[in-house]
Amino acid sequence: MNKFKYYFVLLLAGIAIVSCNKSDDDEVVVVPLRDYTEQYKADNDSILKYLKTNYIEEVNANFDIKITKIPAGGTQVSIWDQTDYPLQTRDVYNDGITYTVYYLSLRQGTGVSPCNYDRISTAYTGYLLDGTQFDSSSGLARTFDLDGAGTSGVFVDGWKEIFPKFKTGTSVIGADGVATYDNFGAGVMFLPSGLAYYGEATDGIKAYSPLVFTFKLFDIARLDHDFDGVFDFQEDINNDGYVYDFRDTVKYPNPPASLIDDTDGDGIADFLDADDDGDGFTTFYEITKPAGQIGNVGGINYGISTYYPWDPIVDNPTTPNTDETEPRGIPRRPTGDLTDPAKAESATNPRKYIDADYLEPTRLRIHLDKTYPYKKQ
Repeated sequence: MNKFKYYFVLLLAGIAIVSCNKSDDDEVVVVPLRDYTEQYKADNDSILKYLKTNYIEEVNANFDIKITKIPAGGTQVSIWDQTDYPLQTRDVYNDGITYTVYYLSLRQGTGVSPCNYDRISTAYTGYLLDGTQFDSSSGLARTFDLDGAGTSGVFVDGWKEIFPKFKTGTSVIGADGVATYDNFGAGVMFLPSGLAYYGEATDGIKAYSPLVFTFKLFDIARLDHDFDGVFDFQEDINNDGYVYDFRDTVKYPNPPASLIDDTDGDGIADFLDADDDGDGFTTFYEITKPAGQIGNVGGINYGISTYYPWDPIVDNPTTPNTDETEPRGIPRRPTGDLTDPAKAESATNPRKYIDADYLEPTRLRIHLDKTYPYKKQ
């Protein structure tokens, strides 16, 4: 998807784009972007027409799909009406409106789902609604950052909304170093132009074009955008599989409260916030292990990491020379006995940690608990 390396970020709503056309007196003609709501209505009508006038001709054993237009008088069952791969939808808040995005799940996958800010490995092909192919990875795995960052970023918002609905598969590295994938998620997404390139025309794609992508999700890499030791997907407080940077008030003028993952309510989502609970202590500081709890200390294995993982992790069997076991996860505020039972709990008289503080599944981890560390007296 080389074109994704060079696309400019879609111009913000309300900012005019400049046409190459000029009037007779050489005055530049300024063409404002279309209204998102009105354009979405037109795009949705076009997508619905496509779904009702095209059919799935074939899905082969490798989950490659062929979609074909129903000929005049044809009796083929449309994508809309077929039941082998029921049409699914996801509501997406973007550009100040809520889009309904249609997609097909050819196979869910057996691994894990990316969050919308992870890095993915995928094979894909892109089509216009008239069936014209405008891009393809030619069946090969390509790597992209869903957040659009860097030269490998994806500037199609629809990708970051639909890929989290699928899971990765399994892989085997052959003697030639080539990976073979199986059990991967595979699907098709039908995107309105507002979740694609909108008013920007690019190679083979006119402005305001709805797009169709067929895809396979092979693998993912978890990312940590605020470098605080907690992966982005672990900072998804509402557990919906998505995180958003709602500081962009043009794109997100009135985000639904159900989508906000902001523990301290400071307007910065946890996955971008160095101090998630706003207690004055950075998240990285709060989850850093005491010096005496790194490695094997006194016959106890505390794990080799300098900070606590989100949850305990087991050894990686593919690295026999290294033990990655981390027996404890990020702890909650300690609940054990007071250092001095005769005195009140305080920074100078803390409670002791017990095993459940590191392991209890429903615990409120300390980097999300503004009552800990204790306030200085």
